[in-house]
Amino acid sequence: MLGFTGRDIIKAVEAGTADAAATPGAAAKPGSGVRRQLSELASKIADEAVGTAYSPVVLAGIIRLIEFTVVMFLGAVIYLGWVYPTHGIQWASSVGLLGLTMLTLLAFQAAGLYDVHVFRTHVAQFGRLLVAWTLVFLVATAIAFFTKAGVELSRVWLGAWYLVGLGVLTVFRIGLAQIVRSWSRAGRLQRRAVIVGGGEAAEELIQSIQAQTDSDVTVCGTFDDRTDARSPAHAANVPKLGTVDDLVEFARRTRVDLVIVTIPMTAEARVLHMLRKLWILPVDIRLAAHTAKLRFRPRAYSYIGNVPVLDVFDKPIQDWDVVLKWIFDKIVGTCALIALSPIFLATAIAVKLDSKGPVFFRQKRYGFNNELIEVFKFRSMYTDQSDATAARLVTKGDPRVTRVGRFIRKTSIDELPQLFNVVFKGDLSLVGPRPHAVHAKAADQLYDDVVDGYFARHKVKPGITGWAQVNGWRGETDTQDKIQRRVEHDLYYIENWSVLFDLYILAKTPLSLASHRENAF
Repeated sequence: MLGFTGRDIIKAVEAGTADAAATPGAAAKPGSGVRRQLSELASKIADEAVGTAYSPVVLAGIIRLIEFTVVMFLGAVIYLGWVYPTHGIQWASSVGLLGLTMLTLLAFQAAGLYDVHVFRTHVAQFGRLLVAWTLVFLVATAIAFFTKAGVELSRVWLGAWYLVGLGVLTVFRIGLAQIVRSWSRAGRLQRRAVIVGGGEAAEELIQSIQAQTDSDVTVCGTFDDRTDARSPAHAANVPKLGTVDDLVEFARRTRVDLVIVTIPMTAEARVLHMLRKLWILPVDIRLAAHTAKLRFRPRAYSYIGNVPVLDVFDKPIQDWDVVLKWIFDKIVGTCALIALSPIFLATAIAVKLDSKGPVFFRQKRYGFNNELIEVFKFRSMYTDQSDATAARLVTKGDPRVTRVGRFIRKTSIDELPQLFNVVFKGDLSLVGPRPHAVHAKAADQLYDDVVDGYFARHKVKPGITGWAQVNGWRGETDTQDKIQRRVEHDLYYIENWSVLFDLYILAKTPLSLASHRENAF
């Protein structure tokens, strides 16, 4: 039996317990600076244009909101046109309007009208809509009859609301079906999955997924370190694209939403070895449990097709959390840009007067899922001595730093232009793990050589400030311990993210800057 959480895997990575399963001389660890070469077929699939995924959870929520607004609006307009001219606003009618609208949403939910696969249909969707909508108004009519309600629940008002509402909702659902079908064809509502493992277990899983007519999972390929008969070139007509190390590179070059491991549960050391490589990816990771009996913990399992899977890792921020964080970044970031504009202007003038060169400095850094992004900073070094790759650490009294640069680095004012990345480019967040330069080092070693699983900090979008920074882990990384502690704090943030946590970090940032200035040069 195998039973562990994501934290167990992280501890296994840190302690090196998974290394026992590794073969000496195996491929370089995922995320190293050298780009891994994929097979011709894997490269072809990775280079195909893939649209941005739309969250089914968010889509269903938006449809609920739209239909709530439509039903409420129609009821109010018909009331104002029929009842209001002669009887004015009735308190009981207002309660009835809101109550029937809420009852409509509950009825639609019970009828399965907010399941994404239903959005694509015509007959099933409209049949459910007719039944649910009719039941709501039968209940309303019954309430009006037994309570002897008069104008408060006028049968003429209810009848007109029913007929007009049915027509408008039907037209809306026809349009919705066309849009959702178009998105489905473009893959925007599909979960792109890859399978780790091969042979009979992988074939059974793929067949189960393909047998579902309403499945939202598309299997791109399989990946397996084995090269013998247990891992054939195809499983249920799905091609093998490479090894697990190839999978990490594949997931960086194209959209992968779900990784399903079909390795037998009894091979715990091998499973840990696979997860040691995969947990750095911003994807959902599942262990297929159809070939072994497994004692699940509460909420630790789900189903893909008819196959039970153990939920090992979830994408850290998804569905409505993505929307909330995006809105938070845009609103707070815009307000910060406006409020700090005098500091921007003063700093730009000071940088320009202090030394020759541009006001801003642009640097390549690692972003979400190891994507290279370009971040903005106020220039703090002499132009001819700037280090775009951060191959050489900035130290105390570094002669490359200008007079103004020393001050703006000490106070972190040099980081303020990254608000442009947040508000306009969208490749940074206000709060998150700080983006590091490509060749940043600790004690003359690249960060990913020092910290096993270092790239797991890229499972979320990087930020201007973060949990590590407000706890004093900012500035020079002249020892391995400093970058290790920084990554520990970054991973804690990723696992415990919430909007309130972001607000707490933002509130704590000014105090941290004032109390930990000795760490910045």
